[in-house]
Amino acid sequence: MKVALLEPLRVSKEMIEKLAQPIKELGHEFIYYDKKTTDPDVLLERSRDVDVVMIANNPYPKKVVDQLDQTKLINVAFTGVDHVARDAAKEKGIKIANASGYSDQSVAELVIGLTLDLYRSLSQGNQDIRTPPFKGMIQGNEIRGKTVGIIGTGKIGLKTAELFKAFGAKLVGYSRTEKEEAKKMGLKYLTLDDLLSESDIVSVHLPMNNETENFLSEEKLNSMKSSAILINCARGPIVDNKHVANLLNNDRLAGAGIDVFDMEPPLPEDYPLLHAKNTVLTPHVAYLTDEAMVKRAEIAFSNTVQFLKGNPKNTIKL
Repeated sequence: MKVALLEPLRVSKEMIEKLAQPIKELGHEFIYYDKKTTDPDVLLERSRDVDVVMIANNPYPKKVVDQLDQTKLINVAFTGVDHVARDAAKEKGIKIANASGYSDQSVAELVIGLTLDLYRSLSQGNQDIRTPPFKGMIQGNEIRGKTVGIIGTGKIGLKTAELFKAFGAKLVGYSRTEKEEAKKMGLKYLTLDDLLSESDIVSVHLPMNNETENFLSEEKLNSMKSSAILINCARGPIVDNKHVANLLNNDRLAGAGIDVFDMEPPLPEDYPLLHAKNTVLTPHVAYLTDEAMVKRAEIAFSNTVQFLKGNPKNTIKL
């Protein structure tokens, strides 16, 4: 079979070669493209006659998938696969695998970082101390004793809950499936409405799909406490971000730490969150650490090797 990695994985070429060695030892061909492209025609050319296509978070559109005649697996070195034309893959009988688990720690740590920035005004303090005249000290808040609502208790949600617990927070959660692991941690499951109305900190950890788009709608967001903060390191369209900005600007929400938006950065100049009060924005980097990139590459290549051995791993339901 032929395997093609269509884009870089933010690890060294030496590591790519090392991870690809088992593929070659099994008698298969491996091709690596070290320059990223979003051009569908180029992506299609790179994918021709390829049995296993490997990508990261690069869009892989219907125009490409519809013309894949030999591909049996689209192996996504990312947790979410909403950037892949899944319906087209399903129609052609192509499996999709992901690298779930590689960024659990990195995403959870950024959630904590955004929370600390909002609670202790780290970014603002850094700016104030450098910009005379000094405006004075900013009094903040502690995480300890606060109620943290985890929306989605998958692997990343549970890791986030674990870190908040270490700070002494009270944990509540909402998820389609209740996890015994979460309950053992002390997390209490609530209805979504109760979670939103009771939480001081709400952290979103849902996948992006048809069921979760606009999940935190205007109506749902209105039930949050005016003293609460919202953290989203999942996917932007899960939340009505325009309304989040309205709530912030009208003092009906105390703050928001946002890593994901309705589009990938750079953001349009008129994007509402750019002009909202009490926000800390990061450019979709929650997953992006040196350690996570190594783990991602290892999982992705393992997925390929296992598929070639006839033992598919981490395939998702289409």
